[in-house]
Amino acid sequence: MKKQLAGEVGWYNSKNSVGHITICEFKANETAIEIIKKQIGKLCNPLIPVEVHLNEFGTFPNGAFFIAPNNNSKKDLKHIMKHFNKSLQVLDMKKSDNPHLSIARKLSPENLIKANGLFTEVNLHFVCDSVVLRQFDEKVKQFFATHTFKFGSNPTPEVIQGTLF
Repeated sequence: MKKQLAGEVGWYNSKNSVGHITICEFKANETAIEIIKKQIGKLCNPLIPVEVHLNEFGTFPNGAFFIAPNNNSKKDLKHIMKHFNKSLQVLDMKKSDNPHLSIARKLSPENLIKANGLFTEVNLHFVCDSVVLRQFDEKVKQFFATHTFKFGSNPTPEVIQGTLF
């Protein structure tokens, strides 16, 4: 879809970005990244993979054109996003709470109209079973995956308050 859109409108922001659903963004040095990786590993341990269905296109006022999940998938993805955004301890973190798969960013209004005309139906499915840490490469101005953290499917037992007597 990204290649097809580029053929129609030319270059655009995120044209070369691999498809992903953003949970959060932050800046960190190498020392902080090692701590964050440990946190992400722990946060992934209780998560159970979820089936995701993406079935409609959408836009944001900032010129983003994206594929949106159906209601059940949105609920499941929001649960995962909330889990990370509530528990990940990172300074100056930009949180996302609206799951979507970006095709393009910062399109002009004219190019958004072209994108909406070019793509009318979508029906994608995948199993969300991991979180990927991506790092921005200043030289090529692109994000690249550096680590993948698989969901552990080890839900923590619910704590039930009891009485002694």
